Amino acid sequence: MEYISAPWRERYVRNVVKMKECIFCRAMKANDDRAAFILFRGAHNFIILNKFPYTPGHLMIAPYQHLSSFERVDDEVSDELADLLKLSLRVLRKKYAPHGFNAGMNLGQSAGAGVADHYHLHVIPRWTGDSNFMPLVSETRVLIEDLKTTFERLFPLFEKERKKRKPE
Repeated sequence: MEYISAPWRERYVRNVVKMKECIFCRAMKANDDRAAFILFRGAHNFIILNKFPYTPGHLMIAPYQHLSSFERVDDEVSDELADLLKLSLRVLRKKYAPHGFNAGMNLGQSAGAGVADHYHLHVIPRWTGDSNFMPLVSETRVLIEDLKTTFERLFPLFEKERKKRKPE
């Protein structure tokens, strides 16, 4: 069995525990989607970049409503989440050409959720050999681009989709 280590995320996990406000709720309240790294707003859910990504293009899909229990949401909310997952996979495949994806939820703190009270779905593009020795040896992570660059690469594709769904 192979293991992928991500020690750089410790700062994020420790900060989340100390947070007084939900990162998703705070991002939704921002009047500037670009500054909050929100790529797409649906009727019930939104797509946001992970500020502490495992790989470039690491997205999260979260509901507008602050909920910890995925199994209790209405079908229209969970159905839209699935549609936004499909949209995210298409956009990431087109822009980054990954070899595969990790997509999933960590429900509850003991399951690894950094934000346990607001469920969210991680969508992580993966490439063969995308983990390396740098985080282990030098506590340094290597990403090919910063969040602003990732946002600028992905936003036009999500914006095109938004316009297709809601003609102006």
